[in-house]
Amino acid sequence: MGRSNELRVGIIGLGRGRHGIKTIQGMDNAKLVAVCDLQEKKAKKIAEENGCDWTVEYGDLLDRKDIDVIGIYTSSGTHCDIAIEALNAGKHAYVTKPMDVYTDPCTRAIETADKSGLVLAVDFGRRYNEKYRKMARDIRRGAIGRIMTADLRVKWFRTQGYYDGGFPLGWRKSKRTEGGSASNQGVHGIDLFMWLIGKVIDVYGVRRTLNHEMETEDTTAAILTLEDGGIGSIVTTTCADPASGDFIEINGTKGSISWDAKAQPYESKEEEKEEAESTETGNNIIEDMILAINKGITPNVDGREGRKSVELIEAIYTSSDTGKLITLKYQ
Repeated sequence: MGRSNELRVGIIGLGRGRHGIKTIQGMDNAKLVAVCDLQEKKAKKIAEENGCDWTVEYGDLLDRKDIDVIGIYTSSGTHCDIAIEALNAGKHAYVTKPMDVYTDPCTRAIETADKSGLVLAVDFGRRYNEKYRKMARDIRRGAIGRIMTADLRVKWFRTQGYYDGGFPLGWRKSKRTEGGSASNQGVHGIDLFMWLIGKVIDVYGVRRTLNHEMETEDTTAAILTLEDGGIGSIVTTTCADPASGDFIEINGTKGSISWDAKAQPYESKEEEKEEAESTETGNNIIEDMILAINKGITPNVDGREGRKSVELIEAIYTSSDTGKLITLKYQ
């Protein structure tokens, strides 16, 4: 940490990474030290705008002694490999969603963080939103009773140009660097859904490529078995024109909770009560990292929590490929 416990951050990947920079620049106890992007012009421009150093080689950030944390906003299939390099270089690390495309690199990153004693986290923005926190608190307090059914729909629209573009060209349609509608667009809702419904026992899923030319899927559907015997369902697609966004409905023995991304804000089912235990947590990924490093507080989404959504998506794909029910092991 820098002066007065100031968190010194390096950002790799300046597409979505620009949002991470805004978070850092809005805080008094965090400093953006350097940025990295494969495109030199972009890296230089953003560095000049933010008064920091820049490079096109992310290893330059790992070698610096004046960086405490590496924020990773690269293509999904590279997240954990870079995180492992950062951890081995003595840096704390966080990645944007999803944690990775496959569970194996997630597990290796978790093991590396455990061995090094450094912080590894995943930035799921919805975990910091108070309306979703209220939903989670209501469910945990038993406001709707035992969950019987739970449904998630993620219906977005993406053009062929979206998949053909990017830098390098076509990374969003490659199995090596991206996962498809579930892993890219759907993972926002899938992480939130799993946080709300609790442990998933097994999944039967299908994946299809219905309206794009790409290696990955543009549509998935899955049936889940929940811990208490309830049934869940998930549908994700980037073929919905017009897009209807995300929708969650959870039905319990005492009532239901539903949320539509395009509708009114969620209203809590119960009056707020004093929590018996500390609920200190960050309101964004940088606050999360500061609390984790300085006070040992577990981030909202640490490595093990981040791996859960990757495992579920991977299980949907495996089930589709094999026609078998897949039991989950990391829940």
